[in-house]
Amino acid sequence: MEYTTQMDAAKKGIVTRQMRDVAEREHIGLDQLIDLVARGKVAIPANRNHTNIKGCAVGERMSTKINVNLGISKDASSMDDEIAKYRKAIEMGGDAIMDLSCFGKTKTFRRKLLAECPVPIGTVPMYDAVGFLEKGLSHIEPREFLEVFRAHAEDGVDFMTIHAGLNRRTVERFKANRRLTNIVSRGGSLIFAWMISTGNENPFYEYFDEVLDIAEKYDVTLSLGDAMRPGCIEDASDACQIGELMELGELTLRAWAHNVQVMVEGPGHMPIDQIAANMLLEKRLCHGAPFYVLGPLVTDVAPGYDHITAAIGGAVAAANGADFLCYVTPAEHLRLPDLHDMKEGIVAAKIAAHAGDIAKGIPGAAQWDHRMSEARRNIDWKAMFAEAIDPEKPRAYRESSPPEHEDTCTMCGEMCAMRTMRRALEGEKEF
Repeated sequence: MEYTTQMDAAKKGIVTRQMRDVAEREHIGLDQLIDLVARGKVAIPANRNHTNIKGCAVGERMSTKINVNLGISKDASSMDDEIAKYRKAIEMGGDAIMDLSCFGKTKTFRRKLLAECPVPIGTVPMYDAVGFLEKGLSHIEPREFLEVFRAHAEDGVDFMTIHAGLNRRTVERFKANRRLTNIVSRGGSLIFAWMISTGNENPFYEYFDEVLDIAEKYDVTLSLGDAMRPGCIEDASDACQIGELMELGELTLRAWAHNVQVMVEGPGHMPIDQIAANMLLEKRLCHGAPFYVLGPLVTDVAPGYDHITAAIGGAVAAANGADFLCYVTPAEHLRLPDLHDMKEGIVAAKIAAHAGDIAKGIPGAAQWDHRMSEARRNIDWKAMFAEAIDPEKPRAYRESSPPEHEDTCTMCGEMCAMRTMRRALEGEKEF
């Protein structure tokens, strides 16, 4: 029996290669996984033309995934640097890569990534439109945006962000409810500017059925972008954000009817006390579709440390139902991240995702912590480093300050509580 997309296969009861990968990784039965994919609660991004991809699932009952952004820009156009970052991201356990390239040989870079990368690749076609079409933004014809979308799909891109919820209703709502930081989504701001300059409806909304035809043909998962995500805590949970979320909920149902998988993107900057409610609201308005969040960043005053503000928000979001965390680096709001920034961002996002998985009771999550605690009780440094999210950093710390006794560290020395308790319980009398 043939199928068009992972969702179509699930509705027909067909088990795909990617589904088998996911079932093994997530410790879930195939019957339950098929049901979740068929109902849109889980997405498995896997373009038919991305032949070396392994199954990776985002959504209900799945472990929280993290995405790593990279790509070439006008001011930082080294493909070699970005490929090095991609390889390090995979080595560190990144679950997906988003190529946000917006300058130069974007097609060459994208195809190089897809030829090598075993995890889902995402893009934002709007970023590539001006260079791809070789004309100014305001001169692009409506259906030409679909040409860029199709080109990315043909290349093998697994999930694409389109800001289809930014339609004329959303624009009027924005005008009536002005914000402190306006529209901070790069793709959203470009669509807004195009709509204002041309007077046309957003082509990704107006021709959404044609977008779905392309997505179904290649099995592209739509990541419905949040053009109205809050760019500061003052704008969080406002009419613009919630109104667009309602639009995305309607688009989600249209996509599912077309057997196209969907993820819904979310905030953004948000006070910590609003995060749980926002996660529940997205699940309600978007019918349980997987939720993909940027952060959320819980304060606006920490440039240089936004990987920390995002990890705080990401942990709360994941614990309350977010399924996919977009990493944030220390360079957020400041410059394109380098390799070190990327590593810091990945580690922070992985900590947040794992904390959320513990809270959600994801199989195997708490057992990881149990193994680390056993290693600490036994003062087994090799085992501790093996279980660490980032083995390099703790190993380097220990090697930089060697203790007198191997079963201690230079913090407590012979007064180490683990060492003392082990010796006491083993019956030693002299301390």
